[in-house]
Amino acid sequence: MTSRPPDSPPERPEPPPGSIDLEEHERHLVVRPMQLEDFDALVAMQALCFPGMTTWKRAQIESQLRRFPEGQVVVELDGELVASSSSLIVEFAEHEDWHDWGAISDHGFIRNHTPDGDTLYGIEMMVHPSKRGMRLSRRLYEERKRLCRERNLERIIIGGRLPGYGAVAERLSAAEYVEAVMRKALHDPVLTAQLANGFTLKRLIPGYMPSDEASRGYATFLEWANLDHVPARQRRFQAVRMVRLAVVQFQVREVDDFGDFARQVAFFCDVASENRADFVVFPELLTVELLSYMKAQRPGLDARALAALTPGYLDLLRELALKHDVNVLGGSQFTLEGDRLLNVAYLFRRDGTLERQPKLHPTQSERKWWGLEGGDRLDVFETDRGRVAILVGNDVEVPELGRIAAAKGADLLLVPFTSDERSAFLRVKTCAQARAIENDVYVATAGVVGNLPFVNNADLHFACSGVYTPSDFAFPRDGIAVESPENVETVTFCDVDLEVLRRHRQVGTAPTWADRRPELYRVAWDEDGTTRTV
Repeated sequence: MTSRPPDSPPERPEPPPGSIDLEEHERHLVVRPMQLEDFDALVAMQALCFPGMTTWKRAQIESQLRRFPEGQVVVELDGELVASSSSLIVEFAEHEDWHDWGAISDHGFIRNHTPDGDTLYGIEMMVHPSKRGMRLSRRLYEERKRLCRERNLERIIIGGRLPGYGAVAERLSAAEYVEAVMRKALHDPVLTAQLANGFTLKRLIPGYMPSDEASRGYATFLEWANLDHVPARQRRFQAVRMVRLAVVQFQVREVDDFGDFARQVAFFCDVASENRADFVVFPELLTVELLSYMKAQRPGLDARALAALTPGYLDLLRELALKHDVNVLGGSQFTLEGDRLLNVAYLFRRDGTLERQPKLHPTQSERKWWGLEGGDRLDVFETDRGRVAILVGNDVEVPELGRIAAAKGADLLLVPFTSDERSAFLRVKTCAQARAIENDVYVATAGVVGNLPFVNNADLHFACSGVYTPSDFAFPRDGIAVESPENVETVTFCDVDLEVLRRHRQVGTAPTWADRRPELYRVAWDEDGTTRTV
């Protein structure tokens, strides 16, 4: 028998038959500070992004990192460098040479970086050609905006290339080309993205970078104004932490194959991303329409046949979260763990990582027809927009789960559900509102509409999706932030403010969570979610 060397990593146990290994379906996207060790990958990517143009020299990157490391950012996908951004701070009034990239960037050395200046100037941004369409530039622009807000700068200035202009330069002037891009008659890989990220065109700059043949030397002078900027000696009155939710009221329909389903889901992710949602929330049993093209069997066998499609479902939703830069709650999907059949909600973060939350309380019908079993614990997940918990379907009807989630720090409860008729839906809605009031949290519900006449135990659906709030002066008077129309396929958007929630918990007229008296209650919860008697 051979033994494992003492310094080798521990061997991973073999997963039980039929189980899903989430690591196989994770991709890891990381936005991080640039390092000098990235130089070779940066230069290789730069050569692909700007063919024919001079690439960075090592001394330029060293100088950028020494003078302003916070302004140099890269994006990694599965350990591979796929995008980067470089910038410096300057004093706006001291520069009249915005038309000259070499002057404003100090030819890439940024020795003119001014830490107490008022303007962030972007000198370069690039995305690997094979990874375009994944909204990586948006992540870099958001990082620049975050830095601008943190430093209390007034604006971001960029001189944007026009790489699409060269192809039409024989028939359009640069000004005509820019106007066509602005009215969306033409698409420019750089300018279109900059306008979509909130930048305003100030003017056209000829001769900005003469070596840029694709742009014919032209560039656009663009500005993003920091509306959070506080001039000296003026206090900021109110902070905000906005989270934009997109709840999808998803219509199930007969489909011919998995591709039909994938196109339907991708459409809603694209719509959510175009409207800058932070979360897109799909309903429970999102994939049940796939049973419409599969051979009907007994309900329990149908459910297990659907569970066999879980790997494809995980790959699809993970890629959509990455591509569209949005956190996706992918409804729920049947999943086998050994011989156990679970109804699992998967959370796909926009950085490619994912989490799982099994339904804890299957209904009597689900246990009888499909053989579903319940999960064992409720988790709270960290995201880039706060802590969230997932209550699948009638889990929201169990008050204890809302208490556990709030005790673990959740600000937002996501509730994917499916109901066959109005009374079942009203249980979900009424309890969602109760959980919001009891625990001073936001609750977002997303339900299924439409009928599947030949699918056992999933033929009828009724839904009205919504976002619900605590009940106090700071919130809508009926505790409903937004609701979708009944039984209509749609996506409904809603902005919720986590800062308003925090203030309500401290100084609200009726902060229900703060007013609890746990010493009076027979059951309490430890930090790990287990119960104990007091």
